Amino acid sequence: MTDFSLVIMGNDWIMIAFVALVMLLGTKRMPEASKKIGKIMGQFNKTKNIVQDEIQKVKGDFSMPIQGPATSERQKLEVMAQTLGIDSKDKTDNDLKNLISSKLGGGANAGEESEQPTK
Repeated sequence: MTDFSLVIMGNDWIMIAFVALVMLLGTKRMPEASKKIGKIMGQFNKTKNIVQDEIQKVKGDFSMPIQGPATSERQKLEVMAQTLGIDSKDKTDNDLKNLISSKLGGGANAGEESEQPTK
C-alpha cells in the first residue's frame, strides 16, 4: 500500500507554525503575543542558569567521568571501588563487595540476609 503521510522537514515547520499563529491571533495581536513569548523565554533561561549555577556550586570539585552503563557486575564493583578509593587489582568480587560495604559503613555481610535466632 502507498503511504500518504505528510512529510515536512526542517524550516517548513517554522513557516507552518508562523502562518497558523497569524491566522489564530491576527496581525493586531501578534506583537503582544511575541512580547509575552519573549518574556517567558527570558525568564526560562534566567531560571535555567540559576539552577545550573546552584548545581555547579553543590557539585564543587567532585567530578566523576561518565563512561556509559556498566555491562557486568565486575565493572560495577570496579567503578564503585574506584570512586571510594579502593584498589581493585588482584581482588575477587567478594573481596570488593566486603571492602565497599565496610567503606560505606555496613558490615561484611551487609548485602546478605541475616539469620534470625530461633526461640
